[in-house]
Amino acid sequence: MSFKPHGIITPVLTALDEQENFSEENYKKFIDHLIRSGVHGIFSLGTNGEFYAFNAEEKLKIIRAAVEAVDGRVPVYAGTGCVTTKETVELSKEVEAMGGIDCLSVISPYFTAIKQDDLYRHYKAVATAVKLPVLLYNIPARTGNNIDYKTVAKLAQFDNVIGIKDSSGNFDNTLKYIENTNPRLSVLAGSDSLILWTLKAGGDGAISGCSNVFPELMASIYNYFKAGDFEKANEAQKKIRPFRNVMQMGNPNSVVKRAAQLKGFNVGPARAPSNIESKEIDNALLEVFKLYD
Repeated sequence: MSFKPHGIITPVLTALDEQENFSEENYKKFIDHLIRSGVHGIFSLGTNGEFYAFNAEEKLKIIRAAVEAVDGRVPVYAGTGCVTTKETVELSKEVEAMGGIDCLSVISPYFTAIKQDDLYRHYKAVATAVKLPVLLYNIPARTGNNIDYKTVAKLAQFDNVIGIKDSSGNFDNTLKYIENTNPRLSVLAGSDSLILWTLKAGGDGAISGCSNVFPELMASIYNYFKAGDFEKANEAQKKIRPFRNVMQMGNPNSVVKRAAQLKGFNVGPARAPSNIESKEIDNALLEVFKLYD
């Protein structure tokens, strides 16, 4: 399996209209903007894409639109993780049959408390059901389940398991993936505050929610690092802190979507009840934007 996730990959916001229906036209325009701004990949239906808010029919329509918008310019990642193994396998197979997808991103099952053996069997079922590369997605604060590095190491026996995104926010957890699993696996930061440190430790990039709002800045962290300019990479990394602080004032991915709206992109609201209507957050975002002018 030769596919290697790398760089700054945007978990693209899913554009909606005011009635909270998918806006394909605005979605494609936003994806085009991100690619022109230099991101290295597009991830349809990640957490920032509100994967949890759509039914299977909507998900397939959204992913298909992403493939069309990207048009082969950068790799396309598609989120197919669901609560049950059966549903995850079914959606993954449908997305694979669609064509145009470079990699499946599969979040660990959520809401239900499961053990590491259950996680192993879940991902084994997905990896053996499809031929596409599979990127594991660890975000225990949202799912309640942390994918242990020993489980990741065990899953590396499947050639199409090609890496993991770590959104635990625990850098030691990320280091365990890098240091104690198969070196062919890509390890991607899921917390934007840890992008540079993940790269320095041997990781391959990040799936960056902030790149929806500041795509050039986030891509520059990776680009400067690859060019060997650690000082500029660190400057770029530090610049994102004020925005990250505002993200903590509400549901983080809803704040990101509101920020994109305030910057003039027609991505619409988040689906209720996650939509943000807060003058305090709006004012904080507008103040942060002044720092980047």
